[in-house]
Amino acid sequence: MATISSKTPKSPLMRLSRYGRKYRTLIWQAVICSVFNKIFDLAPPALIGAAVDVVVKQEDSLIASFGIRDTFQQLLVLCILSAIIWSFESLFEYAYERLWRNLAQTIQHNLRLDAYSHVQDLELAYFEDRSTGTLLAILNDDINQLERFLDVGGNEILQVLTTVIIISGAFFVLTPGVAWMAMLPIPFILWGSIAFQKKLAPRYAKVRESVSLLSSRLANNLSGITTIKSFTTEAYEIERLRQESETYRQSNREAIAFSAAFIPLIRMIILAGFSAILLYGGMETVNGNLAVGTYSVLVFLTQRLLWPLTRLGQTLDLYQRAMASTNRVMDLLDTPIAIHSGSLALPTSNIQGTIKLDNVTFAYNHRQPVIENLSLDIPAGQTIAIVGSTGSGKSTLVKLLLRFYEIAEGSITLDGINIQEINLTDLRKSMGLVSQDVFLFHGTVKDNIAYGTNYATEAEIITAAKIAEADQFISKLPHGYDTIVGERGQKLSGGQRQRIAIARAVLKNPPILILDEATSAVDNETEAAIAHSLEKITQNRTTIAIAHRLSTIRHADCIYVLEYGKIVEQGTHEALLEQEGVYANLWAVQTGMQQQNPNIY
Repeated sequence: MATISSKTPKSPLMRLSRYGRKYRTLIWQAVICSVFNKIFDLAPPALIGAAVDVVVKQEDSLIASFGIRDTFQQLLVLCILSAIIWSFESLFEYAYERLWRNLAQTIQHNLRLDAYSHVQDLELAYFEDRSTGTLLAILNDDINQLERFLDVGGNEILQVLTTVIIISGAFFVLTPGVAWMAMLPIPFILWGSIAFQKKLAPRYAKVRESVSLLSSRLANNLSGITTIKSFTTEAYEIERLRQESETYRQSNREAIAFSAAFIPLIRMIILAGFSAILLYGGMETVNGNLAVGTYSVLVFLTQRLLWPLTRLGQTLDLYQRAMASTNRVMDLLDTPIAIHSGSLALPTSNIQGTIKLDNVTFAYNHRQPVIENLSLDIPAGQTIAIVGSTGSGKSTLVKLLLRFYEIAEGSITLDGINIQEINLTDLRKSMGLVSQDVFLFHGTVKDNIAYGTNYATEAEIITAAKIAEADQFISKLPHGYDTIVGERGQKLSGGQRQRIAIARAVLKNPPILILDEATSAVDNETEAAIAHSLEKITQNRTTIAIAHRLSTIRHADCIYVLEYGKIVEQGTHEALLEQEGVYANLWAVQTGMQQQNPNIY
């Protein structure tokens, strides 16, 4: 996991280098193979020059000075050298291709896992301020952009640098007086590359932002396809998607128009250097000041030096796309984690289930407090219920117990231990949550019931389903417990999804059971059956039941009435009815004894 540092480098390349320190050995292996490949790749022009020298000078050639006088033998030596050079070039090309591509895949794989792992550790408030599509674009498309650059871009840059260094050295050794002509375009090319890079950076940042908005729109629309169809807004959504896609297309078009101009401009600069060597070197050869073989080498080396620089445009394009993506991924990794796990281990088997809230205050994003100075004692093994109007803070209370959010003031303890000191995994393992907003994963019924309890046997899964009154409908599904439920459980009804969620909590067998409107999506008959089952599964465990349907919690040991984040009434069902307060009014409305007060909900 990436560590958060106040000294995080601002440059995307520096941020990537900082992250990639653990791949140093693999990077150096790839670098060495790229450099050696280019060294052997640059040898053929020298062989061509030597061959021309043999053909022209024969017994007076450079190779002849090593004692090989016969022209055929000289050419044969060149052929053997060519075979050796080509073999090594091919060997190092194979090596660097494998190393760079594997490095790209490894970094892509680990970076995605690290980023996703970091996202999972962020508090729920982070997700409320960001769309799923934006996060998907970072975790998928942005990391893929980085992989594309590492695949080819790193090798291209290294090989260009190697080419410039080796050929520049060769020029100054062979013909110091002519070398400057070949070198003259290089400062202009480098200056042009840097200037283009500065101009391209904001354009590709805009492209990445546009693709995030487009991904967000697609993710939202696919999630809300039922709503789109029911309100017949298909044409409206197509138009909104068209606008987002057009924005993405235009931002890409601006970047492409700029990057596409790079290669033609660089070619014109290269032409000047190549023409100078061709003309001036040719006249020097004609005048006898330069050997024919040397002139051949110069012409070939000039082409090998300058022409690869035209690929800088494509490499620069990949680089800027990757750096724009790198910034977004690293910004995600550097997002501070607000809720940190405690260090105290608390195995589930050791938990009694006594919960105490002492003067707890909480507000969302510095707004008005949802819960204010709330104190509550929940004895181990008892069933308590929390009721109240919408927005009174009932579900917020559950989120605070699970530490989905951090309280602003006060304390929450479990068996006398502040929950902030308890290992976060142990804390959440001790609680089984059945929410009114049930989420099922794409997979089988069996997989969803056993989610989080992967060691469960099939018999245990079926037993949990029976307790949750789910076995009967599951058995009637096309493939029983092996039936695919679809994304978010869309192939099942709301009541069926809720019963599977209850079975999942039953199988988890936690010491603390939290039912947040657990029967809100079931019919009266199923509700009665589930209520009968809950009587069994709530025995000898602490149970917190949040409900609008008061009939489901009338047998609770204690009922708390919450209004505006404060407890206004508490007691048993019968005691609260005798008080003739808020609870009694809610009960009268639900049983049809009086009309509902519009201020209650």
